[in-house]
Amino acid sequence: MQIPQLSIAYYGDDFTGSTDALEFLSRAGLNTILFFEVPSVEKLQQYPQLQAIGIAGRTRALGVEAMQKELAPAFEALAQLPLKHVHYKVCSTFDSSPAIGNIGLVLELGLAQFKNQWTPILVAAPSLGRYSVFGNLFARMGIGSDGQIYRLDRHPSMSKHPVTPADEADLRLHLGRQTSVEIGLLDILQVEANNLAKAHNEQVSSGKKALFMDAINEDHLLTIGEFLEEKAQEQPNILFSIGSSGIEMALGSYWNQQGVFSPKNTWQPLAKVDALLVISGSCSPVTSAQIDWAKQHDFIEIIIDAPLIAQEELSENILQSYINQAISYIENGKSVMIHTQGGSQESIPLSSEKLGTALGLIAKKVIESTHLTRLLIAGGDTSSYAARALEIEALEMIAPVVKGAPLCRVYSSNKTINGLEVNVKGGQVGAANYFGLVRGDLA
Repeated sequence: MQIPQLSIAYYGDDFTGSTDALEFLSRAGLNTILFFEVPSVEKLQQYPQLQAIGIAGRTRALGVEAMQKELAPAFEALAQLPLKHVHYKVCSTFDSSPAIGNIGLVLELGLAQFKNQWTPILVAAPSLGRYSVFGNLFARMGIGSDGQIYRLDRHPSMSKHPVTPADEADLRLHLGRQTSVEIGLLDILQVEANNLAKAHNEQVSSGKKALFMDAINEDHLLTIGEFLEEKAQEQPNILFSIGSSGIEMALGSYWNQQGVFSPKNTWQPLAKVDALLVISGSCSPVTSAQIDWAKQHDFIEIIIDAPLIAQEELSENILQSYINQAISYIENGKSVMIHTQGGSQESIPLSSEKLGTALGLIAKKVIESTHLTRLLIAGGDTSSYAARALEIEALEMIAPVVKGAPLCRVYSSNKTINGLEVNVKGGQVGAANYFGLVRGDLA
């Protein structure tokens, strides 16, 4: 059997962001599977109809040394696949710092591995409420809501992020703290005038090796998608890019316009389930508002003792009381949300790895002991660890919920987890009634 011919592969810096990119490729009509490791040739041969793949990583929450250890072999493996685009997918708020989730390191590794003269960087994702103007990033409060739009360094949530607080909205300055690579910009006026090729040549000739690209609407993404595809076709190597799911939106839009792929507009209905389990490690005020709404709409709240878990080795004994409570409620037809704080905005003294793993282990035991069919995971930094504790191996999109957070079907060698419906949302995603929406209250 031959390896399927892929149009694009992306490496997501966390689980929530990886399902975001999965959605926009699937909507564009590409047969896409999200894996948790770069698939082997033998694994790819099991999916002969594949046209795109994603890798759900966890580098957003890692230090520089751990990032390099994880990314170097992943990029090397991706470079061997038959494709023209490799995308390092970051959060659309560009969460990063010199110490954690360093995107400058990613840029340097990508330039070295893929031998490109330059790297395009697109952070804007207009349909998610993310806009870039003259290199400055603006973000709506709550993806999929009608929240106010703020410059990133004044955003009520992102400016106070517990790990990577946004104190600089100019993306060039922000990334410049993380790398010595020269950074340029294809600004909104050049995008609007479709003058990208000329502006690109001038900046690359002057030594710029990373070029941010502005966008505030779908027409801008179409222009950028055409530009990226032309650049990928011009060069012998894979074109490596960095950015939000705006990359998938841009390329998908152009491929649809050219008839390379036909957009998929029909999905299975989001059916109502008797009970939904929510596990949340998010400290976002958006998620806190969703927790408050859910408490008033027949969700049972279980708050885990984060400091205790931080001090102890993770074991079933430590988690058993939470597991037992959740099983009891779900068996009586109640939806349950298990989280680390009761609406408080205070940061929690617990690593993303330990918190996410604890939440994932609790969910796995509850699912194995009940007839639960749908799970919601909230929290970008913790979600990757929760998914691994759940023994999730791969995902495919089965229905939209809000843009950037689709309902997916799980592939797992654990027969109880295999076929589970899962929705994964970042801290900024959704209106107050989001948990009810995922439960199918509107079905």
